[in-house]
Amino acid sequence: QVQLVESGGGLVQAGASLRLSCAASGRTFSNYGVGWFRQAPGKEREFVTAITWSGSVYYTDAVKGRFTISRDNAKNTVYLQMNNLKPEDTAVYYCAADREGGGRNIWEYDYWGQGTQVTVSS
Repeated sequence: QVQLVESGGGLVQAGASLRLSCAASGRTFSNYGVGWFRQAPGKEREFVTAITWSGSVYYTDAVKGRFTISRDNAKNTVYLQMNNLKPEDTAVYYCAADREGGGRNIWEYDYWGQGTQVTVSS
């Protein structure tokens, strides 16, 4: 089992930055791929970014150049640095862990955190 806890969300103005953290406990976290997903009110949960156990990263087009995912295996933590935030980034952000490496699909992930709210005002 892997337990995931997100933190770092909040209310910010457009153009601001936030850094989300995903802290893991349980099994060896360094062997897992980790993804960030988000869900806006009335919308489906969508892929944002992922990092594999080897450090390869993937981003959805909407956040490329603004968001950066990174991991610190010594701290069992994955970070999502979000810069130049836009109102359309408003959502609950979830991190998830995948034993098989980390991809773009919700169904690939085995463990999920409870989510952290990010609200960007215009």
